Formats: sequence, C-alpha cells, structure tokens
Amino acid sequence: MKKLFHGIVFGLLALSFNMGAMAASDKGTAEEATALVKKAAAYMKANGKDKAFAEISNPNGQFKDRDLYITVLDMSGKVLAHGANAKLIDKSLIELKDVDGKYFVKGFVDVAGSKGKGWVDYKWPNPITKAVEPKSSYVEKIDDVIFMGGIYK
Repeated sequence: MKKLFHGIVFGLLALSFNMGAMAASDKGTAEEATALVKKAAAYMKANGKDKAFAEISNPNGQFKDRDLYITVLDMSGKVLAHGANAKLIDKSLIELKDVDGKYFVKGFVDVAGSKGKGWVDYKWPNPITKAVEPKSSYVEKIDDVIFMGGIYK
C-alpha cells in the first residue's frame, strides 16, 4: 500500500512538472520576440511596407508564434500593423494608458526616437489567456516606423 501511495504521489509530481514545462513553452521568450522583430523588419525591407504590414496583420501569418506577434507604429503612435488585433490598425494609441495609468505607447515612441531600440514594460491583454498581464515589448525603429514584439511575463 505504501509503495502504491508513493507511486501515485511521484506520478502526480512528475505530471505537474511536465505541465509546468508545457505552459512555459507556450510563452515566447525575450530572445524570440527580438528575433521576430528583426525578421519582420527584414521582410519589410525585402518586400515593402504594404506587403509586410499585411503579412504582420495576418493572424495566421509568419509573424505570429504562440503569444508572440508584431505591432508596427508610426512615430506619432498610430498603428500601421497589428498581429493580434486588426481593429487597432489606423488608430492613434498615443494617449492610451495601461491599467496602472502608464502611457506606454508614448514609451514606445520615446525609446524608438531617443535610443532607436529598447524594452518598455506595461500591462496588456494577452490574446491567448484574455487576461491583462505584465508585458515587456522590444521596440526597434526601422526607417520611419517602430516595430515591436512583446513577451507576457
């Protein structure tokens, strides 16, 4: 009986570790987000803005991976492409605040304009879980637009 109990406990522990590993693999990493931004920027350089923005906004396209997607803004904070919510395209989000009152789009524009690239932390709805979660986005200015890819923490 004791062996059976230990076997069950061990099995449950192993299952919980495997499920934790599976959950972690469902989330993109900072390195993957940065690489996706660079891939999208290279695609724009090779194919032009129109084709790139259409592909970035395609929910089944090559710039969507688990909870990772690309967003492109102009330097005034207007959305040019969005891999998770096409309804945001052509909208200015410069005055948008997260749930803590942070003007995070201004943060994207500031980082892109002053440093050319970097990370911005804020809270945003996760398209997979639908919950508002802490997020950090890698921002990089390419020509006259801002490419972003973020990770949910």
